[in-house]
Amino acid sequence: MKALAASRCYTGSIQVRFGDVDRAGIVYYPRIFDYFHQVFEGFFEDCMGIPYPEVIGGRLRAGFPAVHYEVDFLSPLNYGDRLPVRLTVARIGRTSVTFRYEVFRGKKLLVRALGTTVCVDMKTFRPKPLPLRLRQVLERILETRPAW
Repeated sequence: MKALAASRCYTGSIQVRFGDVDRAGIVYYPRIFDYFHQVFEGFFEDCMGIPYPEVIGGRLRAGFPAVHYEVDFLSPLNYGDRLPVRLTVARIGRTSVTFRYEVFRGKKLLVRALGTTVCVDMKTFRPKPLPLRLRQVLERILETRPAW
């Protein structure tokens, strides 16, 4: 996984495993959310320099539960696929962030999603302002293009 500062995005990758597919041989749709979270965790480690378990349990003591998702499944993901997932930021609020995820095979867009998370204090599970360091990194990959 790698950050691409010039294109204002973070690119991670996923691999479709045997256990991820249904009888039709395509990814069982709830697995997509797990893939998104894997890329999200990679973003923290690669762009913030903090492994996500340390974000939750370390000095930040912040969690980022999902509160809303919109997903378009445009084409199936197949067993054996190793696919790039492009992550950008669609919106930054005081306590929330909306991430844009795009899964590709070559140049073909397979899945697109907007996922909103809220920064919460891990002791109280109440919303808290985004840490300044995180906000600065998020602003670097903020895109102002329309949702779709």
